[in-house]
Amino acid sequence: MTKAILIWQIVGFFFSVFLGSFLHFAYKLSNNSIIVGTFSAINESTWEHMKLLFFPMFIFSVIQFFFFKNVDQFWSIKLCGICIGLTLIPVLFYMYNGIIGKSPAWINIAIFASSAFFAYLFELKAFKDNRILFSSQTISFYILLFIAFLFIFFTFITPKINIFKDPVTGKYGI
Repeated sequence: MTKAILIWQIVGFFFSVFLGSFLHFAYKLSNNSIIVGTFSAINESTWEHMKLLFFPMFIFSVIQFFFFKNVDQFWSIKLCGICIGLTLIPVLFYMYNGIIGKSPAWINIAIFASSAFFAYLFELKAFKDNRILFSSQTISFYILLFIAFLFIFFTFITPKINIFKDPVTGKYGI
């Protein structure tokens, strides 16, 4: 099972990075479709970049679950991995920008890919160690659904705080 877990995590990393990269442009490519904007970046805010990691990782988790049904801690490991990735994006972005200033696109891409890498690396280690993270897998799955709901909700009803602000246009949300 260890080699299979490694392969799944590598595939998941590439799936998430490629799909997330595509979703960065999908809203504009779809001629600003509200349906596409629900799951893709609608602007250049940090929040929207976090959405680019969440939905590919969540989709991959749902696919992976059908092959990992017997893993007791599956959803709690996925919840923690996804939350690590989601936390790293703003932490690395704001840390870099606070020290250096405005970041070039390649740094933002590196932050996105690094966040995905560390999320999947955590999951790999947790799967191998069979760590007990949360006792209820159902609650872990529902927390992920709630996070998905927040990404969708805040696309349309956006708080006026900096993590949601598009640094290019100065606007919030759709």
